[in-house]
Amino acid sequence: MPGMRKILVVVVTVAVLAAAAVLLVDVGAAIRSEHRLARALAESPRVPFDPEVTLAGFPFLTQAANGEYSGATIAARGVELPGCEPARGVCRGELGAALGRFRGAERGNFTGSDVLHTSSISAYTRLDAVTLARYLRITDLTVSTPAPDGRAGGGGPQDGVVSRSEGVVFTGTVALPPSDGLDADDPPSASSFTGPKVRVSVAVDLSVTGGSLEIRATDFYTGPERHVDADIPEDMRAAVLDRFSMVLPRLPMAWGLEAQRAESFGGDVQLVGETGAADLRPDRF
Repeated sequence: MPGMRKILVVVVTVAVLAAAAVLLVDVGAAIRSEHRLARALAESPRVPFDPEVTLAGFPFLTQAANGEYSGATIAARGVELPGCEPARGVCRGELGAALGRFRGAERGNFTGSDVLHTSSISAYTRLDAVTLARYLRITDLTVSTPAPDGRAGGGGPQDGVVSRSEGVVFTGTVALPPSDGLDADDPPSASSFTGPKVRVSVAVDLSVTGGSLEIRATDFYTGPERHVDADIPEDMRAAVLDRFSMVLPRLPMAWGLEAQRAESFGGDVQLVGETGAADLRPDRF
């Protein structure tokens, strides 16, 4: 019996090691293919760095053998966006996409000129608060997503909500009376502005107008989430709200998708577009 137990231990050990080796080979192949797809996407002239790529599905080698993949997620950061005044700094955003099942190069040997035949694509263009501040010319702008009514928290995953299109809270400092922020005497830092100013929190609605992001401040925010209370002269209230409202230039999206909706995403704002089956070239991301 002791000998039988030893044999059993050896057999189990060999089986575990063999399974681990297969897993490592599969993971290694997936990582290699993700890198190749990232390099192919970086051939797009507007992608400054290799994007983050994750290929879905397991085992990967089974998919790669015939070029039938379960899906992919892509995040390209640092993409330059149009419409920022040079004095405010370059505006950059994150372009991302999620592909449904798609056909591509076998063995994960992706190149920029390949054609990926995907069943669906969901794309987003995400702007952080720094970029939004440059567009709005409100240098200390912050963005937050309030939790649902009757619930504490900041609208994060713990609240079951990470985004919304109405009632997003923008907080920032504007001059009194409000100006457009383009005056040469208006310094690049709200903290160094010596004239009359006020820091306020406003509720904004996000939408898409002609494919562009529209930000519309609807009222001053006084809800339970973190915010700034300030007394605004009655004759300046509308003008202060207008400083938090604008239609941005039309922003690029992955593979030229059309923006269909706008929403907050934690402390960011994003445009989202979706479509069905499509043929995509990585170098045209």
